[in-house]
Amino acid sequence: MEIGQKAPEILGVDQDGKELKLSDFAGKKLVLYFYPKDSTPGCTSEACSLRDSYERFLAQGYAVVGVSPDSQASHKRFIEKNSLPFPLISDVDHRLAEEMGAWGEKSMYGRKYMGILRTTFVIGPDGVIEQIFTPKQIKVKEHANQLLG
Repeated sequence: MEIGQKAPEILGVDQDGKELKLSDFAGKKLVLYFYPKDSTPGCTSEACSLRDSYERFLAQGYAVVGVSPDSQASHKRFIEKNSLPFPLISDVDHRLAEEMGAWGEKSMYGRKYMGILRTTFVIGPDGVIEQIFTPKQIKVKEHANQLLG
């Protein structure tokens, strides 16, 4: 997906089994952030950065939703352990990640594999993508400040 394109209507199912749709966030800006795995150091730092600034996001008319391929049960534990105030989509088949362009080849210790590319989309109240933060741009501990300026 690119800036100026409309985001998909069906986002996925959250930690409680509730289907989230783009239209659920009509009239708000949506921070849709993709991260590789619950409870890993970088992903926890990113989630906690967003959590710690959550009131600022709300005050500026934003909603925040995280997405990873982890199960609903894993998301529930991650939310409880870190007191996350926003939903996490369980994208186990990586349908949304692929559709949004946040799924691709990664490499660790010389081994290549497919996985989530840490990416954040800022989607306007009209459902159109306004901003994209790529893996090279995202600083996990400061991500909320990157988004809020």
